[in-house]
Amino acid sequence: MLAALLLGGSGIAVVTANAMAGQGSQGDDRDGTVGRTATVQTIDCPDVALAMEEVPQQAEEEVARSSAELDRRVTEAFWQLNRGESARTVVPRLEQQRQTLIDRIRVLLDRLEAQQPAGLDSMDECEVREVEGTPVDDGQNGDDGQDGQEQGGDGQDGQDGDGQEQDGGGQDGQDGDGEEQATGPVAEDFVDITTVEPNVQEPQEQEGASTGTFTSECGVNEEEHFNTDNVIVAPGQLNGAQHTHDHVGNLETDFDSDNDVLAQGETTCTNGDQSTYYWPVLRALDGQEDNRGTPDGFGNQGNVGTILQAKEVDITFEGSPVGDVVAMPRFLQIITGDAKAFTNGPENANASWSCTGFEDRQLTDKYPICPEGSDITRTFRFQSCWDGENIDSANSRDHMAFAEEDGSCPDGFVAVPQLVQKLTYEVPEGENIPEETPFAVDGFAEQLKKPVTDHSDFINVMPEELMEEAVDCINSGQDCS
Repeated sequence: MLAALLLGGSGIAVVTANAMAGQGSQGDDRDGTVGRTATVQTIDCPDVALAMEEVPQQAEEEVARSSAELDRRVTEAFWQLNRGESARTVVPRLEQQRQTLIDRIRVLLDRLEAQQPAGLDSMDECEVREVEGTPVDDGQNGDDGQDGQEQGGDGQDGQDGDGQEQDGGGQDGQDGDGEEQATGPVAEDFVDITTVEPNVQEPQEQEGASTGTFTSECGVNEEEHFNTDNVIVAPGQLNGAQHTHDHVGNLETDFDSDNDVLAQGETTCTNGDQSTYYWPVLRALDGQEDNRGTPDGFGNQGNVGTILQAKEVDITFEGSPVGDVVAMPRFLQIITGDAKAFTNGPENANASWSCTGFEDRQLTDKYPICPEGSDITRTFRFQSCWDGENIDSANSRDHMAFAEEDGSCPDGFVAVPQLVQKLTYEVPEGENIPEETPFAVDGFAEQLKKPVTDHSDFINVMPEELMEEAVDCINSGQDCS
């Protein structure tokens, strides 16, 4: 089993299989199979973007570019290790690259007299850690040879000297040697939902609670609006996410969409809601390449498998258990969950997994194995307390907060409608899809497709009149759609 959930920062990991067929560690308990032990080498580096406290507006573009480059360098080092380069070579090179990029951020913030993140001087340092897991022959090995896509490395690298490399899309991961796909997942990442004890507690509503709901019906991405951008975390950076996002709502959402563009955008929502809703795609682990939404030259960056379309996407705004809510400002940005939670630790992890008919059992660090006739569910309950002033913050988190245990907001925050998203998928089945590991969420290759890394993003672009209608419905106890 996995030795631990690694704590730290942005990390890289590589699976190296020790062939132990017939004498190895026990595989999945569900079928009693004997698998092979896999050692996961992880380079644990501090997450600079998460540590940011203040970024002046005139520095946002440069800081976003440097932060995205830090992520690309980590992923590039992952694939270098995956090709067999020594950690003694990879780690010092990565640290030198990180130091160059962090120095650029430091100099820029100094020039603008902005606050430096605590410990910035040591955020170039990385360390190697190891965990173990039981890989499964998942249909991605053998004949197809689709062991993952290299990001950078021997691809079409650009200006390496100044840290401004535009990484290419080399395909060194496709070695066809029958080894495990280095980016996971493993059998221990899944659990039979019928063996999980009910763990959901209904919130206690107090007198004066806002009990209504407001629903936006925005479809299931029939338009196939996919891209590997993240306009919140990496504005202006093509392929800033390094994994594919599923979008509903605003059709103009990509790396380059600003507020003016979004305000003019068409929407898939039937009520005129121009908000943008996006989350990582879910893939069937069938070994097939599905590069929809992936820009030319970037490959699929280790995220192999057919993209699954949700059967249902439920987007609902709920109230506060202790009182009324106030309107969200237009262009408010919220991220829930953490794409790097496998290495950052679970502090910001917030997505949950389950199966239809078992919604009283929610999982945060495991994928569910659903019984016949039951579908996969992903649920995101967004932060619902706003600082009353900012539509964003330097680390994309500090302007929002979760309610306290009693349902009230922390001091200095006010309650806004809580966005709750529930996505439902059919369990993928087929000759090349393993029963033990049938699906996984897209993510940074070095995060090994762990379920704890699931996340979702939202930009409120509702016209003000529509937001006021939503607030009135919620505060008056109506259910509106």
